[in-house]
Amino acid sequence: MNTPINVSTLNTQIKSLLETTFIQVYVEGEVSNLTYHNSGHIYFSIKDQSSTISCVMFRGNTKYLKFQLEVGQKITITGNITVYAPRGNYQLLCNKIEPSGQGALALAYEQLKTKLENKGYFEQTRKRILPKYPKKIVLVTSATGAAIEDMKKVALHRWPLVEFILIPTLVQGEGAAYDISNSIKYADTLNADVIIAGRGGGSIEDLWAFNEEIVANAIYEAKTPIISAVGHEVDYLISDFVADVRAATPSNAIEIALPDINEHRMYLDTLVNDYDNLLKRILFNKEQDVINLKRLFEQNSMENKFKFIESEIKLLKSSFQSNLSQKMTNSRNEIEILRKTFDNSYSQIILKLQNNVDLLKNNYELNHPDKKDKNGFVQISKDNKLISLDNIQIGDIVSLQSPKYIATCVINNLKKQ
Repeated sequence: MNTPINVSTLNTQIKSLLETTFIQVYVEGEVSNLTYHNSGHIYFSIKDQSSTISCVMFRGNTKYLKFQLEVGQKITITGNITVYAPRGNYQLLCNKIEPSGQGALALAYEQLKTKLENKGYFEQTRKRILPKYPKKIVLVTSATGAAIEDMKKVALHRWPLVEFILIPTLVQGEGAAYDISNSIKYADTLNADVIIAGRGGGSIEDLWAFNEEIVANAIYEAKTPIISAVGHEVDYLISDFVADVRAATPSNAIEIALPDINEHRMYLDTLVNDYDNLLKRILFNKEQDVINLKRLFEQNSMENKFKFIESEIKLLKSSFQSNLSQKMTNSRNEIEILRKTFDNSYSQIILKLQNNVDLLKNNYELNHPDKKDKNGFVQISKDNKLISLDNIQIGDIVSLQSPKYIATCVINNLKKQ
């Protein structure tokens, strides 16, 4: 009869069997029951349609995990089976975890980008404006890389007046993110105008330090404007989104940060020309103003006023004399016309009077009473008016007048012959 073994022995045998049989497994499943422990270990399970298995990733391996595990996420695990003998539980000990169907770095990038965007790290309203003429720029980059030499060359030709402070920084590999973060924090204390953090091109792994959250936090918390200048034009890093300005390359960062001295030289030439033209125009206008004022003063001087009044008096005198002469001439002409008219009229009147006098004289002579005194002839009058016998009626009282006598008669009889 076999001797029974105790539980600990059985669990130990099972542990030895499983751990030697499943030294390395590669398994795919969906994350569930996820716990990030304070110790730094990660406890979770993976499952498929019908089964589940417990998993653990210890802190020593979690530092290589580039992305954040999430419940429901499908992943692939490289690891081995281990047994916790005191409880008789077996679990999958994870050495490496990758997102299923997607690269770990790509997923970590998207996860961190979404997280920081939700926290407002990318808001345009918080981004600072770069100074137009920076006096001091701090460079957070490698002291031995090609990027620093490129930046120096561009600065020398573009704006040699600026002062550069280089903080030699580890920009790739283990600990690069912490070094970049610390360099940015230190640069923020140097009272600089601009901080440029970056490096030259490389693979996504080489540039990855600028995708770390610790670097994003340092950029976000800095008080000094920061330009992110990492890699090439096609490379977009988390630091690019958090920084105040993104530059395509380190050289481009210098072009963005510094003004172009040649443009300013041309601008100064333009200002000088504009100033000269403006000054000439102002002087010309002032000269014209002085000339006009002088002319106006001369026009309104006492001498000119007296001359004007004198000319007015002369003009009035001349006009008066001319008008007087004209009026006198006109009056003479009128008088002459009147005289001629009067002479003609007087002559005619005299002639008419003479004719009338002659006529009256003739009539008088013809009608003189002495000549009318003929026997048998008298004048008949009625009411002191001469009338003829044709106008006399029976009963009329008439007067019969001769040169010597007047007889009053009453008509008693009247006959026609």
